Amino acid sequence: MLIVMHHNASDKDIERVKKIIIDMGYKPVVIPGAERTAIGVIGNQGWVDDAPFRGIKGILEIIHVTKPYKLVSRDFHPHDTIIKLSDRIKIGGKSPFLVIAGPCAVESREQVFKTAQFLKKLGVKVIRGGAFKPRTSPHSFQGLREEGLKILYDVKKELDLLTITEVMSPEHIEMVEKHVDILQIGARNMQNFDLLKEVGKTKKPVVLKRGLSATIEEWLASAEYILLEGNPNVILCERGIRTFETATRNTSDLSVIPLVKSFTHLPIIFDPSHATGKKNLVPPMALASIIVGSHGVMIEVHPEPEHALSDGPQSLNFKEFEKLYLKINKLLTFMEEFE
Repeated sequence: MLIVMHHNASDKDIERVKKIIIDMGYKPVVIPGAERTAIGVIGNQGWVDDAPFRGIKGILEIIHVTKPYKLVSRDFHPHDTIIKLSDRIKIGGKSPFLVIAGPCAVESREQVFKTAQFLKKLGVKVIRGGAFKPRTSPHSFQGLREEGLKILYDVKKELDLLTITEVMSPEHIEMVEKHVDILQIGARNMQNFDLLKEVGKTKKPVVLKRGLSATIEEWLASAEYILLEGNPNVILCERGIRTFETATRNTSDLSVIPLVKSFTHLPIIFDPSHATGKKNLVPPMALASIIVGSHGVMIEVHPEPEHALSDGPQSLNFKEFEKLYLKINKLLTFMEEFE
């Protein structure tokens, strides 16, 4: 439930409403607005009786929110969230389009630094790289783990690039957040609720990937777990879902991006590498995501994709990525003029 206060409601009126909510066993969340304040009611499992609020001074309107996510919803937060990744880099709303690129897995110091130097020269601000790798087969490369984190940390310090890596379990969070700037929750862990709660207790930005077969409602409800613990810095990432189609690694529905933007204030990015699994499909899908309103893309880039220990067939080499990056910038310029 959302309680909208009159524009002239006093602090005393707001405190009275908050006390009623607490006395009912729920938690009030004050949402300041440009013209008036709203108070969200969270912690309920079903319909909230609005009788105690009727006739209370200062209340303009009571809105019943039936979605399983509230803090994530535009009902509670109508304006776009802008997430500050660094002093210079933001994402969300009208912030500049964000390109995240790098290898699927951290394989060696030489591989990551070579990629990082290339990306920095192009103008990419954020490098990705998996230190812990969730793999379908236990015989596949599982990542360098803490050694991989140290390599990412060195890249961050020496080349002044922001870094992002996946965190796979609650016990790894403290170690991972010391080394990188952005935490990633992978598709397989989208509904690992203990993990979501723990990253919600951090202040690090979190990229939350959509689950392999997750509905939009389930995806946004997972984001709600993070916000409910106090971390508002969630970036949604569409990466395709599993369907009956086998021609591509996953099935990507780009209509999800504008649809989700109508439901939530959180920024959303697109991962064309995992969405398609085919390097020749990555450029057109990355460009298409700009047209439908994505706030950024996450693309796998490797010095030698044919020798990659993970996801080589969907990774671009340096020449291919540079060509795409130039097209991205040209399209963004066109979109600015078109608007």
